[in-house]
Amino acid sequence: MASELPTSITNPQSPEAGRPAAYDPTLDADTRAFGVSVGDEEPIAIDEDEARKVKLFENFHAVNAIDAAEYDRYDVKRGLRNADGTGVIVGMTNISNVHGYTVSDDGRKIADDGSLRFRGYELYDLLGDLSPDRRFAFEEVAYLLLMGELPTQSQLERFVEVIDSQRELPDGFTASMLMRHTPPDIMNVLARSVLQLYAYDDYAEDRSPEHEIHTALSLMSRLPRIMVLTYYSKRARYHHESMIMHRFVPGQSTAETILSMLRPDRQFTQEEARMLDIMLCLHAEHGGGNNSTFTTRVLTSSDTDPYSTYAGAIGSLKGHRHGGANHQVLGMQSEIKQAVAHWDDDDEVADYLARIVNKQAYDKTGLVYGMGHAVYTLSDPRAVICKRFAETLARGTEFEAEFNLLQSIERLAPEVILREKGTKKDMCANVDMYSGFVYSMMGIPRDLFTPLFACARMAGWAAHRFEEIGSGKRIIRPAYKNTIAERRTYAPIAER
Repeated sequence: MASELPTSITNPQSPEAGRPAAYDPTLDADTRAFGVSVGDEEPIAIDEDEARKVKLFENFHAVNAIDAAEYDRYDVKRGLRNADGTGVIVGMTNISNVHGYTVSDDGRKIADDGSLRFRGYELYDLLGDLSPDRRFAFEEVAYLLLMGELPTQSQLERFVEVIDSQRELPDGFTASMLMRHTPPDIMNVLARSVLQLYAYDDYAEDRSPEHEIHTALSLMSRLPRIMVLTYYSKRARYHHESMIMHRFVPGQSTAETILSMLRPDRQFTQEEARMLDIMLCLHAEHGGGNNSTFTTRVLTSSDTDPYSTYAGAIGSLKGHRHGGANHQVLGMQSEIKQAVAHWDDDDEVADYLARIVNKQAYDKTGLVYGMGHAVYTLSDPRAVICKRFAETLARGTEFEAEFNLLQSIERLAPEVILREKGTKKDMCANVDMYSGFVYSMMGIPRDLFTPLFACARMAGWAAHRFEEIGSGKRIIRPAYKNTIAERRTYAPIAER
């Protein structure tokens, strides 16, 4: 597949070129712990001494700590994970299958090559067709996830036409929701925008299939536009730059629309659009157990509206243990690039990885970000595909040395962890190892990495919401074991 792709890309006009470093909210007085606003309006000042009069935070950890032994005592599956790291089965799905291991007759977990299937189709097969008449796959993958079958040409054309027709935002929406009080994180704007779109839908509480599909397609269409407009609003607000507001171009694919609205000169190559299309496909769906999709399932089971459901999923995806993990990967990789003098020296790279594993470098957690996954053991098919495209795009460019460094990290990390910790765990690179690198090659700013994930995953979230509506039939309501066994005696406030 990789041999048919171009070996270089044009040097794009990155929206980040010549711009200040990413906004750091800790440097802005209005966003510190007791601030309320970051806007042009005068913030409400709250003196820290006054806030400390209510010292609720002093015993925060002590009050909220639960002895880890309690989980073992009652066999509680913390994080809905079994002792071997596998997920607790909490539902059934026809949408996708995430495979990374087999289980032996005696219950042992056996590592296996990774596989990701959408409605029974291997991801490798869905993305393997590089013929000129099939330049973009995301819309076809989205149709498959939502409708259950691959579309015919006429069905796909109609599907794309519907998505294309929904990109327009309500009158005044950009000024009131995207440009007013823009927060530092674009994911929060995506979530609040989805919630606000509820107000523009006269049938928002309709749970019919027609309305559910209409709402999903509308959000799939609008989220990319909201994302790009918010990015430039943020740049204008925190860096005093010009607010760029390109109109979308009717007839463009989702990937083309994003690049066209994002680039100041609107220029991009078809190779870049194809690469972004692949990235959208890789992030479109990943089973019902990932945190944001499970959030979608939980909220849907309560019979809430679709807007509330998708906003909740966006909030979940923002988390650093989920979609926001790519920022940790990029941060770690950036530190390695600065600390290691010779990127092609395995010993130097391994030595610094050892410092990371021993909690002496980067964030001192001991984690090598971009390595390991809850399901995949020998390989993550998303990472395999992403790496293949990344190698092709980097070859012969200034990015090639960096790509080789990432390969070294992937190859050396398991050896270093075994040597330093004495534990052998089947570990492979996950999709975050190379996704940020691919986006960087395309000039896509870091602020958009997780929002792009959300734009793609909207298709998967919708598919799981549809399935939960059709098959769930009851509210998801697990149990929590209380650790305070004895009854405590109440004392009046004067006697405490």
